Amino acid sequence: MTTPTPDVDLVTVVRSKAYAVALLLAAALGIPISLVAYGFLAAVTKIQKYVFRDLPGDIFSGGTPSWWPIPWLMLCGVLTALTIRYLPGNAGHSPAFGFHAGGTPVDKELPGIILASLATLSLGAVLGPEAPLIAIGGGLAVLTVHLLKKDAPPMALVIMASAGSFTAISTLFGSPILAAFLIMEAAGIGGATLSLVAVPGLLASGIGAVVFIGLDNLTGLGTFSLALTSVPTAVNPTVATLCWAVVVGAFAAALGWVIRWIGLALRPVVHSSRVLVTAGIGLLIGLTATAYQLISGHTFTQVLFSGQDALPDLVAHAADYSVGVLLLLGLCKTFVYSISLSAFRGGPVFPAIFIGAVLGIAISGLPGMSSAPAIAMGIGAMCAVMLRLPLTSALLGILLLGADGVSVTPQVVVAVAVAFVLINVLPTTGTKE
Repeated sequence: MTTPTPDVDLVTVVRSKAYAVALLLAAALGIPISLVAYGFLAAVTKIQKYVFRDLPGDIFSGGTPSWWPIPWLMLCGVLTALTIRYLPGNAGHSPAFGFHAGGTPVDKELPGIILASLATLSLGAVLGPEAPLIAIGGGLAVLTVHLLKKDAPPMALVIMASAGSFTAISTLFGSPILAAFLIMEAAGIGGATLSLVAVPGLLASGIGAVVFIGLDNLTGLGTFSLALTSVPTAVNPTVATLCWAVVVGAFAAALGWVIRWIGLALRPVVHSSRVLVTAGIGLLIGLTATAYQLISGHTFTQVLFSGQDALPDLVAHAADYSVGVLLLLGLCKTFVYSISLSAFRGGPVFPAIFIGAVLGIAISGLPGMSSAPAIAMGIGAMCAVMLRLPLTSALLGILLLGADGVSVTPQVVVAVAVAFVLINVLPTTGTKE
């Protein structure tokens, strides 16, 4: 999105008729964009459940075979690659280059973004829904503005694109405030512009949240917000946990660097023969998920998808996993996440959250450590590395623990700060798109 000039007169703009109209339009757009976002997430969930739970249950009497994800991941690669290759707009940003909140797509690019991300998310590749939702919400808002006024000023486009993105993603994170931090920090919006953009965005997302709740009750499809249903009891920070926070931050920086390096290193190979190579990457993801189920005895779905649905159950039943199984899960998820970044379309947030939580659970038994700060530090540090957004990453680690999040704030802040500094000190793993 285009950033307005920094010499914006805040009072003059807020008092203007155009800004009042923008607020009303943002409020009105909150409803249809929420409907689209809800429909997109519902479609992803429905396809996932049918393909990986209902369909094999109808075919096989002895349970889902461990090889079941392999053909579907190959199909995922083919469909995603064909969409990227033949539809306008490259189906959105490549997630290998990190998180993007700017650059609102034009209307002709939206079909490619929707179809590529739907194939990616529904059929098992390891990326999150946040990036396509932001693009869809912002794109629909800008399209509406263009339909109403073709020569709309840049400020109007910025405000409405941000409002659309706020609306589409706020309920996914369970908080309009967290969504606001994510969008604003990623887009680099500050000063007077921050205030002008935030109010319409929060208004639209607040109305959108009401729509989401109503749709949850009306359709019976459930909620799609990220939330931990069972949270470990938090403890007050100690010197030991603060020291471990430094270690977690450093390890996350190294791990994130490797993930990004693999994703970027594979991109030239993907470009050499997109359909064939992307199908091959899908095959590798399916084989990895199959191997995890055969070795660990746990379902392959923990390795697939964004991790949003698997995370609450993992945290709630953390005691059922040995350290060895957790390390295996973390290794498999890290590998399939890194190769998914190179060829598929989605966002980098949710797999990073899942990997950080797995890391935290695995180290929670170390001397001086406990589950709540370990999980929160792991989530915050991995998000800081993969998103390069320290404030949003710290909030993610803290808010996911609910009321106990305040107690782990010092450890999370230290882990995020260390991870963010180190990932920016390490050699760059590629160039910008």
